[in-house]
Amino acid sequence: MTTLDTFLVDGKVVREADLPKAFGNRGFTLGDGVFESMRFTSGHVPFLSLHVQRLHAALEAHGIELDANLEEESLRESIGVWSQTWGAHRDVRIRLTAYRAGGGAYTPETDAVTWVASVTPMDTDGFALPAKGLDVDIYQDMVKHPSPISKFKNVASTVYIQAARHAAARGWGDALVLNPEQRIIESSRSNLFVVSNGVLYTPSLDDGCVGGIMRSVLIRTAIDRGVKIYEAALTPQNLIQADELFLTNAVRGIEWVSSYKTKRYFHALAEKLAMWIQEDIEAALTHDAPSADSDAAVNPA
Repeated sequence: MTTLDTFLVDGKVVREADLPKAFGNRGFTLGDGVFESMRFTSGHVPFLSLHVQRLHAALEAHGIELDANLEEESLRESIGVWSQTWGAHRDVRIRLTAYRAGGGAYTPETDAVTWVASVTPMDTDGFALPAKGLDVDIYQDMVKHPSPISKFKNVASTVYIQAARHAAARGWGDALVLNPEQRIIESSRSNLFVVSNGVLYTPSLDDGCVGGIMRSVLIRTAIDRGVKIYEAALTPQNLIQADELFLTNAVRGIEWVSSYKTKRYFHALAEKLAMWIQEDIEAALTHDAPSADSDAAVNPA
């Protein structure tokens, strides 16, 4: 029998009763940690190398030491063993949280890392574009500040939590997040792309958005297929003038936006990109296809 109540802790499969105590966890008490969200589909994690690269960079940026069990091959093997407990045939979301071990207040006692991963079942298989689009609007009560760690997925996620609450209370599919310059940089859970006259635009990491894995994959996919793409500062006026608007993350893939205020959108290019990405994932299962470059060059607009 398969079960979802097992966890991966420092590379070992454990039951819930054997999880580390939360009250001594600096991730719990101080938000001193980072995390990765990955989709397990067709028996593997697509773009695992990109997730590992970002996780390593995030730990370094936070001054947390790297654990050998978080190297790519070690993690791949651990996930493979772990997946047998919940069924390698099903799609799940893996959340891997890495936090600074030990105690201390703001000055930590150690920079060693400990980590835990959990799984949540997914309702769909693969990265097909959803049939229904999202209604979105802008969350204006808080802003996200660009910083040396703003491109990583940090345990301290107050802006995203409040934006998501705001969206849920109003029946939106998601909320768009601003930086202090009032530029739209991302949503509460995803990166943002705009399509105007067949050209893709996305905010720069310098504006404060997360360096999303699916963002990197989509940029490379667009470049490989001859679609023009630029990094640009996005404002509400850009959204009104756009032909398409869509969101990306490594678990959900591409989610197209159907409306922003009174504006309605198409999703033709989003559908093509979702199809191309799924094709590349399937091809990579049978061929030694090159992975997407996490630093794929995008021209500034």
